Amino acid sequence: MSRLILLLMLLTGYQSFSQENLSIQNIGNRKTYSLNGKWNYIVDPYETGYYNFHLDQYDTRKDFQMGAYYFNYHSPNKQDLVEYDFDKSPVMNIPGDWNSQAKDLFYYEGTVWFKKSFDYSLKAGKRLFLNFGAVNYKTDVYLNGIKLGAHTGGFTSFGFEVSALIKSSNNFLVVKVDNKRQKDAVPSTNTDWWNYGGITRDVTLVETEDTFIEDYSIQLDKQDTTKITGFVKVNNARPNDSVTIKIPELHLFYKTNLTTDSIINFEFFGKNIKYWTPGEPKLYQVLLSYNSQVLEDKIGFRTIATRSGKILLNGQPVFLKGICIHEENARGGRGNSKEDALRLLTWAKELGCNYVRLAHYPHNENIVRLADKMGLLVWEEIPVYWSINFKNPATYQNAENQLKDMITRDKNRASVIIWSMANETPLSAERTKFITDLISVAREKDPTRLISAALLSESKDGIHTINDPLGAYIDLVAFNQYLGWYGGNLEDAEKIKWTSIYDKPLIVSEFGGDAKQGLHGNKYDRWNEEFQEYLYIQNLKMIDKIPNLAGLSPWILVDFRSPRRLLPGIQDGYNRKGLISNEGKKKKAFWIMKKYYGNKR
Repeated sequence: MSRLILLLMLLTGYQSFSQENLSIQNIGNRKTYSLNGKWNYIVDPYETGYYNFHLDQYDTRKDFQMGAYYFNYHSPNKQDLVEYDFDKSPVMNIPGDWNSQAKDLFYYEGTVWFKKSFDYSLKAGKRLFLNFGAVNYKTDVYLNGIKLGAHTGGFTSFGFEVSALIKSSNNFLVVKVDNKRQKDAVPSTNTDWWNYGGITRDVTLVETEDTFIEDYSIQLDKQDTTKITGFVKVNNARPNDSVTIKIPELHLFYKTNLTTDSIINFEFFGKNIKYWTPGEPKLYQVLLSYNSQVLEDKIGFRTIATRSGKILLNGQPVFLKGICIHEENARGGRGNSKEDALRLLTWAKELGCNYVRLAHYPHNENIVRLADKMGLLVWEEIPVYWSINFKNPATYQNAENQLKDMITRDKNRASVIIWSMANETPLSAERTKFITDLISVAREKDPTRLISAALLSESKDGIHTINDPLGAYIDLVAFNQYLGWYGGNLEDAEKIKWTSIYDKPLIVSEFGGDAKQGLHGNKYDRWNEEFQEYLYIQNLKMIDKIPNLAGLSPWILVDFRSPRRLLPGIQDGYNRKGLISNEGKKKKAFWIMKKYYGNKR
């Protein structure tokens, strides 16, 4: 370990050494170096590498502690007591969850340490940033024995500048990952999906100039469809430097000089803009130039609004023919690759969808960018799911941070039309304030998209009423209902009446029931394909009579793992509500839904 590193450790007292969450966007089109691949790991249920025997946290102490795993210590003295060794420990593929890669960690919730060694030659005048696509759930990050910082939340990206710490050879990155469920976390302890632990998305080094474009927004104005508006944010901006925005196909060129502010706001007008739609998902090449640096993106231009109980895409009514999706791969683990995203969206297109609901957390950026190309409208949401601790200010701040991170990453994606604040949350004054505060943040950060939440309805005497107070604050009212599975008689489906106190577009954000693929029998018996098929037929008869119906997204595209679903021989740890089995085989209800969407205009 170099004297410089030791000096920095003493000066910093093992505190955060660099700035977290600089929100560098469009990483895929920058100069990058992947840290994906094989990482060594140590399972640490007692957090022995984080605390001493008196529970003093190592990284808050100034005295050297050989027991701290993030030092990656290798003593030349055989008399030293060192009780770990990453280099002799097993390896795991990153990105990836530990549950599906190590049999003994299948149900494990706790701490696992990961280590990656690498070389990197950083030239003078350049800067280097470390970016994690997502880590579930609580993360502490150390480079060459120095703590960079921490992050909370399992589905949003975060990063640190590492320019001052990087060495030309023998760097070691150590990441402490803790996926224990917590009452005050977002999501809380109770979910209906698998709590995959690990570094679940790409780990990337991003090299930049000393000053560079950090973030930007380029969108069609909601009121004037000939106007393109947005901002460009420059990191370490210098006055009088120029920023240019080019859209070559539209012959558009905009140039301005920076003042002392690092953010410039702009608007300019274009002619003959071809608007993005699911049928024609037109994407324009956009070039942002700054100090001889060029950053490229592919951006579509469209508007989304509501009026008179309808959703309007580019001013025209659109019916959302959708499906819910969880972020799992075909092998029973967390999905993280472009291939995983393509598989899911190809199935959605085959079903006849023009829309997908990405439940119940922000998914990988791969799937959102692919939706742009394939022409699928997208609902994105944060994991304010079921019984969050709505009274805890720290829980709210966590949710707000995840919301901001989601919007920051995907604000330039034409496919994304809905930001969702919550799913099936219980009514209370605290809950309503919690979510309406989130709505205010979302509208301030991005006023161009629709706001929603998946609500529950109230049932009495055969009449279902949508009267959740959140309905007054959102643009379109979405609700989940499971007629025939969690109550209600399927034979009476056509007689059921729906009312809403809100004259807004309505989306059935979930409905469905379980079926084990390949199990056949009487349509009145649970778990078989015929029952699920009948459930879909009857639910669709009811749904078609809902006033202001503007779309639906059945639950769910593919069976997914859930520790709540334990019926032997049927569930076996899977929620079986998928239209497709976890093995990729379509159930009979898939074809009912496909026919319905084929006839829906």
